[in-house]
Amino acid sequence: MMMVGAYRHHYFERYRQIAHLIPHGASVLDLCCGPGILYTRHLREKSVAYTGLDFNERFVHRVIRAGALGQVRDLRSDEPLPPADYVVMQASLYHFLPDPLPIFRRMLNAARRAVIIAEPIHNLATSRLPVLSYLGAVMSNPGSGAQPNRFDEKSLDDFVRRSFDGSYSSALMPGGREKVYILNVPERPATPLPVPYPTSAISLYHD
Repeated sequence: MMMVGAYRHHYFERYRQIAHLIPHGASVLDLCCGPGILYTRHLREKSVAYTGLDFNERFVHRVIRAGALGQVRDLRSDEPLPPADYVVMQASLYHFLPDPLPIFRRMLNAARRAVIIAEPIHNLATSRLPVLSYLGAVMSNPGSGAQPNRFDEKSLDDFVRRSFDGSYSSALMPGGREKVYILNVPERPATPLPVPYPTSAISLYHD
């Protein structure tokens, strides 16, 4: 509920924008998938082959009950990820701080077409108010412990630019709390991806 309150009316719009990037019938690997909202609200109707991985067993069971594939997985291990056309991670890369590079590389290795990362750049956990920063860290605990570390826009931009030498685009999500990166896998033919929202309403960069 805290996440819904922080994002307000943009909370579910985040999922719609990510789903818009994924074509009908594609295979999707959703990392830190939570209860599978991306699939149940948007991707199921696009007949995708969806697999959700999460540390939380209850979330994975919900994904399976919804008719998709789900697996309990500690993504901090070095186990290779299942291949898919699109590998997605939404609002979870901070869980791998201070060194998100290993999971980032494994995502690139698993993707056949593109990696899609949407990550918060404005966070309660980095608030100057102690109560808000404490609640932000605790309420974002996926079951493996509270995580106080977060990206801001500069550190996230720097990480992607430093870690990926292929073509990608990035955009601020509606509401401005998250930024999405669409990374074309360099060693495979890149499939053109649609812009998720009108360029007049976002800040869009190409590298």
